[in-house]
Amino acid sequence: MPARAEVAAVIDHTLLKPEATGEQVAALIAQGAELGTYSVCVSPNQLPVQAPAGLHVATVCGFPSGAHASSVKAAEAADSVAKGADEVDMVVNLKLVKEHDYEGVEADIRAVKEAVGDRLLKVIIESAALTDDEIVAVCRAAEAAGADYVKTSTGFHPAGGASVHAVELMRATVGDRLGVKASGGIRDAATALAMIEAGASRLGVSATVAILEGLPA
Repeated sequence: MPARAEVAAVIDHTLLKPEATGEQVAALIAQGAELGTYSVCVSPNQLPVQAPAGLHVATVCGFPSGAHASSVKAAEAADSVAKGADEVDMVVNLKLVKEHDYEGVEADIRAVKEAVGDRLLKVIIESAALTDDEIVAVCRAAEAAGADYVKTSTGFHPAGGASVHAVELMRATVGDRLGVKASGGIRDAATALAMIEAGASRLGVSATVAILEGLPA
């Protein structure tokens, strides 16, 4: 079983509740630094934040629906990067995915990738709302658009969050060329380890303390 520090090092310690306060975000950052997480992930309206060296800052874009114009997503992402975000997690245009317009999906992602430049871009595909064929196709579109990661879920969609099956399929599709982030519904150590075993190279969680407490020091 991986040690606590190993798992912490792949966690995006997350607070995306719209009612979160600056004080709560400051507490999140302090806790993330103490736990040794890879990053903290906060909403764009919280930026800029003061994070200690070694703790990355991630934010979201087009969140949580993805139903925004590409130009709006790109502007939001550019603003977040200008305010210090190291990573941006964007939501795909699910309308285009469901219409199987994967050229449109790719163009939407590329617009945001161009806006973030050399910062890391993760693409939230909302896997629980997709068929297996759609998961594969949208992962391919994300790779073609220059994304760095594909990510399962926002954690806000009624269809649900991450599943082992989706993570395995996403990893099989992108190989070792892109990262895979599992997010949504990961609340204990057993689930976190199952996602890592399935191929996740990053975990987006808010239950970080509970997950790490279930692992050996």
